[in-house]
Amino acid sequence: MAEIIIRNVKESTAQGWFNGFIGVVLFSGSLPATRIAVLEFDPVFLTVARASIAGLLALVALLVFKEKRPTRKQLSPLAIVALGVVVGFPLLSALALQYVTSAHSIVFVGILPVATAVFGIIRGGERPRPIFWLFSILGSLLVVGYAAAQGLTTSPIGDILMLAAIILCGLGYAEGAKLSKTMGGWQVISWALILSLPVMLPLTLIYMPLSFEGISNGAWISLAYVSLFSMFVGFIFWYRGLAQGGTATVGQLQLLQPFFGLALAASLLHEEVSMGMLAVTVGVILCVAGTKKFAK
Repeated sequence: MAEIIIRNVKESTAQGWFNGFIGVVLFSGSLPATRIAVLEFDPVFLTVARASIAGLLALVALLVFKEKRPTRKQLSPLAIVALGVVVGFPLLSALALQYVTSAHSIVFVGILPVATAVFGIIRGGERPRPIFWLFSILGSLLVVGYAAAQGLTTSPIGDILMLAAIILCGLGYAEGAKLSKTMGGWQVISWALILSLPVMLPLTLIYMPLSFEGISNGAWISLAYVSLFSMFVGFIFWYRGLAQGGTATVGQLQLLQPFFGLALAASLLHEEVSMGMLAVTVGVILCVAGTKKFAK
């Protein structure tokens, strides 16, 4: 019996890392896409539009699969998820990207795994081993150090907005992961979007530009990406992964997110990938492996 339980736990953890990995890959294009979109769309409109589009998709999914409504006890956690990942991070990061480049935002994405782990402990009762924190902080420092070494320009307003975005995002990730254990991953993000829809949809109409003339294809594609993948599909995999493998543990996969973004830029935009970036990526992967090994 004990061997069966251990095997089931290991299988669940492995599935958690796999689902979390897919989520991170899908999230990796979020900040670059947001940066492209805010050059032509108002940040508030971008935030409410992406939430409205994803919310309508979530409504269709919930109706098709005839999902039962959340209980009254689940509404407060869903509101926290909505505050963190539907409103907080998208809005604050969009505002920040008016002041800083998407490359500069790598500094803050680098500390997101630590924020997620902290809230996972506070909200979910997870207790990683002390050496877990060594690998977690080391991985974050590698990402932050690499970003700083690129000679990034700084903006106090942009930095404050990004820091606030990361804190709210970590809270939303941890709360959603906890709720996913009883509701399911895609149901959590779907109901959080539905909860936000009565506010987001009217605001979309209010902040909608008077004319869409002159909006480039790149801006429209970016809006579609952050609405479909960043706001909905990515969370289906991400919350499932966090629930299966542990918020603090699987959350460390976020350390790879900046480098996935750079890899996409190199393959799609033919940007140069330096040896320094490859070296740091290897270091981060080793740190992620360390957090996985010493999480429990």
